Amino acid sequence: MSMHGRPFLASVTRLSELNSEGLPFQEFPREQWANADLVVGEVLSEPGALSKVELSTGRLIDLMRGDRIVGALGRRAATLECVGDFESIGDDLQMDLMTPGGLLGKITSQSSFLGPLPRLRYLGHATVQGGKVSLANYVGRLPVHSLKIPVVLIVGTSMSAGKTATARLLIRLLKQSGWKVAAAKLTGAARYRDILSMHDAGADHIMDFVDVGLPSSICSEAEYTQALQQMVARLGTLNVDVLVAEAGASPLEPYNGATAIGLLADQIRFTALAASDPYAVVGVMKAFAMSPDLVTGVATNTSAGISLIEKMSGALALNILDESSWTRVNQLLLSRLSGIEGAGG
Repeated sequence: MSMHGRPFLASVTRLSELNSEGLPFQEFPREQWANADLVVGEVLSEPGALSKVELSTGRLIDLMRGDRIVGALGRRAATLECVGDFESIGDDLQMDLMTPGGLLGKITSQSSFLGPLPRLRYLGHATVQGGKVSLANYVGRLPVHSLKIPVVLIVGTSMSAGKTATARLLIRLLKQSGWKVAAAKLTGAARYRDILSMHDAGADHIMDFVDVGLPSSICSEAEYTQALQQMVARLGTLNVDVLVAEAGASPLEPYNGATAIGLLADQIRFTALAASDPYAVVGVMKAFAMSPDLVTGVATNTSAGISLIEKMSGALALNILDESSWTRVNQLLLSRLSGIEGAGG
């Protein structure tokens, strides 16, 4: 229910203790706005194909003009969809739902292939005892320590390259071999769907940057490092053997992917590179001096793509959508993880 009734709580608010029934909110001056603030917006645009918001259950709700949404101020820089940030919201207080998960800001650049996203008007910040709240209010602080479990890393040459599909297969293979698996999306923009699909694939525990207070991972390196350290601290409390970690978008984009990879480097045992284009494989490998154990993704959908990738890069490429490749993927994965005590038993 919305239409000036109780607002929809977008999935980015899932850690909060906010109750949509009678939720208090009030306007705050622009100089007090900050990344990850929880705000209320009213839908101004007419319904369209992309007029949807994702709830904390992962369910998508169709939006109508007049509906209200609670989301988080943030930033997005999607190469194939849109670019925007909350700092660009003008005096008219109009903003856009930059992801269905509740990432709010003003779009400054948008692909002509993407339809119109919902336009909203800022009504105010969600408040608790008269003070504005952010995602950080709901993240407890744990002692920082290094990661002790091995990491299976999935990176991409771009968004929509096939990273999450790759993660799902690797999780399934590890679970079939008896491993206890944690899965995490290290970077990207708020959307619950990806890590929920990792849970559906069998991951024992899931988390992403939202769980440590970020609506997207576009922020200063220092802020992101602190958030990732908290994610590592939470992983340390779990009884798992391995972490399957996806770095959203690509490491070259402003989502702190390179920072994430650097912080976890000592524990990375297997790297899969999901590629949208054969030539992009070479670009990422050169930029990061990276030699992936496996190239997957859209670029491997045909034998021609696989041949070109292997010819240009020397890396092994497999179409993981083809079931006949799974035995080889499994053998390669387990060979990289072999000899790790307490795993796979």
